Amino acid sequence: MSPFSSRSCQATAAAVVGALVLSACGSAGGGDDRMSLHDRLPQSIRTAGVITVGGSFTAAPVIFKNGQGQPDGLDVDLAAAMEKELGIRLEFVDAGPFANVLPGVLGKKFDIGMSGITDTRERQLGLDKNDQQVNDGVDFVDYFMAGIGIVVREGNPKKVATIDDFCGRSVTVKKGTTHFDLVSRQQKACEHLGKSLKVLETGADQEALDNVRSGAADVYVTDYPKAQHNATTIDEGRTYDLAGPQIQSRPFGIAVRKSDRELRDVLVKAMNSLIRNGTYDELLAKRQLSAGAIQNSVVNGTH
Repeated sequence: MSPFSSRSCQATAAAVVGALVLSACGSAGGGDDRMSLHDRLPQSIRTAGVITVGGSFTAAPVIFKNGQGQPDGLDVDLAAAMEKELGIRLEFVDAGPFANVLPGVLGKKFDIGMSGITDTRERQLGLDKNDQQVNDGVDFVDYFMAGIGIVVREGNPKKVATIDDFCGRSVTVKKGTTHFDLVSRQQKACEHLGKSLKVLETGADQEALDNVRSGAADVYVTDYPKAQHNATTIDEGRTYDLAGPQIQSRPFGIAVRKSDRELRDVLVKAMNSLIRNGTYDELLAKRQLSAGAIQNSVVNGTH
């Protein structure tokens, strides 16, 4: 059986760009109670009494800071629930821009990264967009499915519906994201068609949204949950629209250094415990993100 929201291995494999690892189907987290999970944590973590979590608080409703300046969102909810399973604190650390999260994990500034991070082959293997090795890569504890969303000004004046409509348009996107890679590939395709695609890189969502609001960009490309949230909540839904359905659904994962397999495997068990006891579904429903639910957490669900 598949871990993902389709509740079947076939349906999920069709939804994910790239095949799911076959061994992931049917991979569950085991039935340890809280104390045994705590005992399975690395000694260094148990001694510290905390797992530090690097995050970029720029992706509501998945991860952001609320009106009181406190970490909030689905990732924060899940981390708080995992604390109870593990018997240890999970403490978020502000990594700043999203592009800092994975380097912070690899550089041991944080024990793990939890920031709506898309699980990709390149990130697993430490490859850049040209398939060149740039770091050791990370493992992912997958916990959610999300696609890519396209944000435009209200009324969609440029009639954008798919990525093919980016040609001849200006697109704003955050650095260090899979969305940037998508837009970069499309930029090359547009060149062949003789319709240039202008890319405006940003470090923050607000800057990207401002680009669309001002007309500097026609399109903002981001995670679908964030795109939907922005289009429906900002100015009570009167400033932005979603253009077309979500595309290229992939898992979000908790990033863990490859050398920390012990920690990685305990996190899988903790997440699966939340899925089995119903807490997971409750937290997704709270954030109106139930469509991204998975059935089992697995490691590195895509290749």
